[in-house]
Amino acid sequence: MGHDPEMEIDSLWNEYGEVFREFDDLTLARWMAQTLGQLRGRVWRLSHPLVGCYRLAARTANERQVWLKRLVVVPADYPESACCRAPVLPLLTRDVLQCGLGCLHCDGTAVPLDELPPDLLPMITDWAEQYEKVHAVAHWDQAQQSSVADYDQEFDAAAEKAEELLSLAGRVLAPRLLELYPAVVWEDQDECLEVQPEDIKL
Repeated sequence: MGHDPEMEIDSLWNEYGEVFREFDDLTLARWMAQTLGQLRGRVWRLSHPLVGCYRLAARTANERQVWLKRLVVVPADYPESACCRAPVLPLLTRDVLQCGLGCLHCDGTAVPLDELPPDLLPMITDWAEQYEKVHAVAHWDQAQQSSVADYDQEFDAAAEKAEELLSLAGRVLAPRLLELYPAVVWEDQDECLEVQPEDIKL
């Protein structure tokens, strides 16, 4: 019987999240507010364990609409997101052209692309367009693969370029976003190109 990797990962995350589902709403809200305070003032890898824990809590909080209940005082410098009214904790990913800055709470769009400052928008747009071309190599069909002398070599070159671009996101783009938001998370892996967080050097 075949295995669906995405379903297996979802099942694992569901298991990880049990601890937060055992929290009552007030305890969950307090934990998240305190963690937002710890996240403040830095850019964070998406793979960071603290961010992973927060994402698990955020999933449960979104299901229960905890932020709408106003149970705790949110750290003052976190604005309210338009997508789900949770505190804005933007996520920079390679899908920024299509989705803007992602929301860690509801997986929607925390900040639409056109709301970014005019001096920052071209930098992020250029980065995302470059990444789109690099990432596409992982999804070449048979005809495209046959059009080059050595597809494995093309794949490896694309993976190396992806590492450079993801590093750029962490070193340059995310810190620029930190000038606008109290904390920023950036995607530091590309499973399609077999790029892992440990491959991204800052």
